[in-house]
Amino acid sequence: MRILLVEDDKVLADALSRALVQSAHAVDHVGTGEEADQALALAIYDLAILDIGLPGLSGLEVLKRLRARKSTLPVLMLTAMDTMEDQVRGLDLGADDYLAKPFDLPVLEARVRALLRRGSNATPYLDHGLLRFDTVGRRVYYDKKPLELSPRELAVLEILLMREGRVVSKEQMVNHLYGWGDEVGDNAIEVYVYRLRKKLEPLGCEIRTVRGMGYLMERGDEAG
Repeated sequence: MRILLVEDDKVLADALSRALVQSAHAVDHVGTGEEADQALALAIYDLAILDIGLPGLSGLEVLKRLRARKSTLPVLMLTAMDTMEDQVRGLDLGADDYLAKPFDLPVLEARVRALLRRGSNATPYLDHGLLRFDTVGRRVYYDKKPLELSPRELAVLEILLMREGRVVSKEQMVNHLYGWGDEVGDNAIEVYVYRLRKKLEPLGCEIRTVRGMGYLMERGDEAG
């Protein structure tokens, strides 16, 4: 999933970005309200994590503009001001959830998972024959046994399962796996697909290459 993180505290932003990337999300980070407003107007995201206390344009104004564009993007508001008034203002403007600083990282990660499921109307599991992707725990199982995948391999599998039966282009994979500023090698996607294939093919799960278009996992009704 692709997440926009809007936070002007660089130390906190770095910690949150690392944790989200480790959970196989692509993260774009901006530190001002103006940058956030521009990013939300131009790019497609699955979730925004938006600090209220931003320099210049406030997080509440960014949220107000986002909803004025009729966007239904899930938004998690962050604030150091733990007052009922701030919470009510954010929720009234269209925030989906609210988290006061300081917070524990596992709490934020749980809120992110819940909002991503709600925003995509996703079920807790993506199934492909005997292969099961747990979207809550971010784990993969085959015949109820855990399958060890790296965060990048997990992200590749996720987008293939989400678009099961449809071709996924390399560009779509890059957008799903990487945030702004991440260096993407010419053959990075091929490498991750190759590594994932080596783990899935012995289980009877095939990732097809559609030449000139991308990659495909056939519908898994009969897989496994």
